[in-house]
Amino acid sequence: MIALTCIEPGKLMFLEKKYPLHKKGFAILKVRRIGICGTDYHAFSGNQPFFEYPRVLGHEIAAEIVAIEENSLFKIGDYVAVYPYFSCGKCIACRSGKNNCCESISVFGVHEDGGMQEYISVPQSSLVLGNGLSLDELSLVEPLAIGAHGVSLSQITQGEYVLVIGAGPIGLGAAKLAQLSGGNVIVMDLNDARLNFCKEKLAIQETINPSNEDVQQRLMEITNGDMPTVIIECSGNVNAINGAVPLLAHGGRLILIGLQKKDIIISHPEFHKRETTMRSSRNASHEDFRSVITYIQKGILKPADFITHKLSFIDVPQTFDVLLTSQSEVIKAVINFDQID
Repeated sequence: MIALTCIEPGKLMFLEKKYPLHKKGFAILKVRRIGICGTDYHAFSGNQPFFEYPRVLGHEIAAEIVAIEENSLFKIGDYVAVYPYFSCGKCIACRSGKNNCCESISVFGVHEDGGMQEYISVPQSSLVLGNGLSLDELSLVEPLAIGAHGVSLSQITQGEYVLVIGAGPIGLGAAKLAQLSGGNVIVMDLNDARLNFCKEKLAIQETINPSNEDVQQRLMEITNGDMPTVIIECSGNVNAINGAVPLLAHGGRLILIGLQKKDIIISHPEFHKRETTMRSSRNASHEDFRSVITYIQKGILKPADFITHKLSFIDVPQTFDVLLTSQSEVIKAVINFDQID
């Protein structure tokens, strides 16, 4: 079988790889769809933390079970998403039910080879049943669950003003889920096309483009002078993170979903006087996956709205660079493996 491997920054190649062995407690999956996420773009560009080369990228997976133990809750032919954060089950985080931030976590496509290959072997415990979702819909479950996790940590109450910084796929999902949690959501981004997407597809009317608007003034106007009580940072931009606290209401909460390699530098007086709560949000939980699938089943979340680009697996090496340099137009690109059947 073939696997698309990031040999080094800027270089993707198809390499031959052995078909996976069927091990006890594992399932073999035929990859059918895979979303390209920010982690993949960052790895390709050479600025992804916790990363080594060469690596098979990809963890936003929709797949079909082709081999599994007979006594499993799943069966051959089932469509599944993959929970791609493999934890030790023994450390203090795992013992506390926080497997998403395990001390020795291995994230598929980051710490070990991921889903951009024809077949993969994953623990049965990482399978998430599709429950009638299409393959395209299943490929969006993982990134939407990332947003769902950050929103759950923010503990939004009805009517709170919530500022989401960054309108990439994670930020857009977080914005919609924050709205579903009762928040009055404001989205900030430099990309007008994505801000228009918020209005047209997500029914989020308040948006800010800091390149041509006074952010502080606009937030004062929107919140009637109170400022947002929750900020969910999804861009991973160091300047956006460093500048978030002055935009936060006193007593507010700052949630960091976006990941930055550099040190973040926050004014302690600004942070202290607000009695600010700041939390990082890492990966997602199984419950976040289930919540997202339920929202999609009910038609409340519509993954098809997020998919702006579709490409064949065999075309990825010559297309990846184009997608990376067209980020103003790309919301979510999804790879289709059907042509290599």
